[in-house]
Amino acid sequence: MTALRRFFFLAVGLFLALPLIVVAGVSINEKQTLAFPPQGFSLSWYGEIFANDEWRSALFASLTLAATSAALALLVALPLAWFLWRRVAPWANIFQLLGVAPFTLPPVITALGLLTFWATSGFYGQPWTAVISHAIFFVTLPLVTLSLGFSAIDRSLVEAAATMGADDRTIFRTVIFPLILPYMVSGYAFAFVLSLNEYIVAYMTVGFTMETLPIKIFNALRYGYTPTMASVTVFFLAIAALVFGAIARFGDLPKLLGAMTSDR
Repeated sequence: MTALRRFFFLAVGLFLALPLIVVAGVSINEKQTLAFPPQGFSLSWYGEIFANDEWRSALFASLTLAATSAALALLVALPLAWFLWRRVAPWANIFQLLGVAPFTLPPVITALGLLTFWATSGFYGQPWTAVISHAIFFVTLPLVTLSLGFSAIDRSLVEAAATMGADDRTIFRTVIFPLILPYMVSGYAFAFVLSLNEYIVAYMTVGFTMETLPIKIFNALRYGYTPTMASVTVFFLAIAALVFGAIARFGDLPKLLGAMTSDR
């Protein structure tokens, strides 16, 4: 029975990994073709991401958008999560619902709403609108991780600090902040990786005025297929694996994902 279970999980894992294997194989083609199995071996298509001005600009735009929007999402989620933790009231759940609503809706619905807002306000096509839009769309991720972090704090520590004369600012800086810092980092990392790969919201808010890597891939498809597209995909997967691997190595990943842990 154990051997059958192992075979089943191996087969499922292989089935899920097949698209990644195909994409990785295509990315090392020696010729400019999307053939699989690969015809020859070459890593030149990975160098094309950095050597080609268009691909390099798209990479820089994607990294800039992901870094700034994730930081903005964290700045919005932190005071909101702290407020929800301190104010235990039924009406406070309305703010939590507003925080998770953009991410729970279908992406195209959120993108259309943002498109309508920016077009009506006259700011459509400005690069900074994509930063705000992604921050709104992904604020749920740091909000969830921070809410988990705040829920794990022993309130007696806060009460002890207040009893000793510490004000709210001192309590947050010396007691709360060190405890929730891992949750801040993980929330930022989750928002960063997903923003890096997001296409619909970015396309709806800035169109072609700011060409991120996902938008660049879509535009390049109009002129043909090259292994560079596959190499970009593998590059994205490597970044995601590196970020999530670091979280799993240095943080409590099951707890960050909402799993209940027991000390006993």
